[in-house]
Amino acid sequence: MVARMRTAVVTGAGGGLGRAIAIELAGRGYAVAVSDIDGAAAAATAAAIGAGAEPSVLDVRDEAACRSLAAATVAGHGSLDLWVNNAGVLVTGLSWEQDEPTRASMLAINATGTINGTVAALGQMVPAGHGQVINVISLAGIVAAPGEVTYSASKHAAMAFTLGTLFDLRRAGHKGIGLSAVCPDGIWTPMLEDKLDDPDAAGSFSGHLLTPERVAREVGKLSERPRPVLVIPRWRGPVLRTFDLFPRLGLRLIPLVMWDARRRQRRYKRLIESGRWPK
Repeated sequence: MVARMRTAVVTGAGGGLGRAIAIELAGRGYAVAVSDIDGAAAAATAAAIGAGAEPSVLDVRDEAACRSLAAATVAGHGSLDLWVNNAGVLVTGLSWEQDEPTRASMLAINATGTINGTVAALGQMVPAGHGQVINVISLAGIVAAPGEVTYSASKHAAMAFTLGTLFDLRRAGHKGIGLSAVCPDGIWTPMLEDKLDDPDAAGSFSGHLLTPERVAREVGKLSERPRPVLVIPRWRGPVLRTFDLFPRLGLRLIPLVMWDARRRQRRYKRLIESGRWPK
């Protein structure tokens, strides 16, 4: 008997981290539905993967479209084994200076989009009794990030929905379905490429700037050995949680923390512009 190829859907897979995840999963034997709001970008990723990759246009803000893609994946392949909610958008700035459409966009894509993808996947996985959803959250989902406040709020919502839904799955007796939240440090993708001189984005450069390929490898490993939360690198989680647990201390430290973040941001700019990073 020929073994059935596992199937995965990756949102926001037209570039950056999503593209790297799609390629990583294909290398692990998945047939990948490469989805993105930009159809040409999705097609380019699928072409780079080759056989087994199918591009599709998907706006994660559209719940019906997410459900349709999940159903089509099952209809075409017999099951939906993995859904990766990766699509996201970041706009920096002081929260009270951002207009309502900007805030609404981040909440709709980062939070509601993650919810839509999760619910769509579970609509197929719960009846089947198996499957996994991996939600790319960000460290901004576990700490209030200065300069990225609405983004952080949207990611906090995505984190709460991910863990709460996992708890509800177990409460309802669904043991064969996993949900995971991936919380990486800043990643060198188009989301940050225009923010090397943006002081409001300094927090994304304050730790260890990651490459999409490194995070994608960790997502690939997570698909084989699920866990509820994965922080990349792991040491960053406990350090950043200190600011939420002790906000008065955080208020005192924020000038020093942001000064150091800007220093690191300028350092990464020099390394990137000189071609010494990434290697």
